[in-house]
Amino acid sequence: MSKKMLTNSEISAFCLGLSLLIHSGVGVGDGLALLAEEETDGEYRDMLKELSESADSGVSLAEAVKTSGRFPGYVCGLLEVGEKSGRTEEALSALARYYEDRARLDHQIKTALLYPAILLVIMLAVIAVLLIRVLPVFNEVYAYLGASLTGIAGGLLSLGRALDAAMPVLLVILGIVVVLIILFAAVPAFREKLTGFWRRRMGDKGVSKKINTACFAQSLSMGLSSGLPLEEALSLAGSLLDDVPAAKARCEDCQKRIESGESLSAAMKASGALPNTECRLLELGLRSGTGDAAMEQIARRLSEESEIALEESVARVEPALVMVTSALVGIILLAVMLPLMNIMTSIG
Repeated sequence: MSKKMLTNSEISAFCLGLSLLIHSGVGVGDGLALLAEEETDGEYRDMLKELSESADSGVSLAEAVKTSGRFPGYVCGLLEVGEKSGRTEEALSALARYYEDRARLDHQIKTALLYPAILLVIMLAVIAVLLIRVLPVFNEVYAYLGASLTGIAGGLLSLGRALDAAMPVLLVILGIVVVLIILFAAVPAFREKLTGFWRRRMGDKGVSKKINTACFAQSLSMGLSSGLPLEEALSLAGSLLDDVPAAKARCEDCQKRIESGESLSAAMKASGALPNTECRLLELGLRSGTGDAAMEQIARRLSEESEIALEESVARVEPALVMVTSALVGIILLAVMLPLMNIMTSIG
């Protein structure tokens, strides 16, 4: 039976807590034991105890984390490099910051997808009620007055009757949609599979591409600041994009260009791994000997840009949904009320 992977928030809390304990002079094994004592979740506490026992028996932290099966390969790889270079604390701190950013981004994506979906379902339900329940009442009024709904109103009435006949099927579909929305919001594993499926096919366009680029820059910056050689840092950064073929291809192209002798900034620019503006900033940083700091600045800027782009997309989606559905409701009402007003005027 496969073990449940830790969430981004749990990984961030784990790395941050252990890095603080190591900074205060506590050994890895003792630090893990202290984290276990403070933990209230039984399953998570047992994992920490197992890690502590492994560390006390001489197993490296990276190997213990890998054996647990609860952490992504990126965590294991960076911890291994940090231990070999004597910078375990720095690697843990970098991982804590990185997965904290990932957790915040995941929350924003979930919110961005969930609220418009719920709003759309509500608006469609309102339109369905107008077509199925309200229009027949107006049709009866027209029949009483010796007329009938024609034109757009007549077409809408026919549509409402068809929807009414198909209501059992529509209710089943609506129930499935609601269940999927609840699962997406409440079950991380289901959400991960669904977003992974989408990322493999449409996950490198528009806002998603900005998010992928920011993720790549953050992981590369973290690897370089932890003492990782450039080639290994690029390889680890690319491993985070395995589920996005187009983004993975850019990273691989960048690696090949560097291996062929191109500079880091030139390879990034030619492969499209980073925007041209950021490549120029990286070039200046490398020339001045502050490449790590420049890469960290680039990662922060790209992360902020991706968050702003996501917020702007959500800000456009919600008004668009309201405007379209409101226009549909208005068309339905006008198509019914205008002829009725004419009839009432003729009678008067």
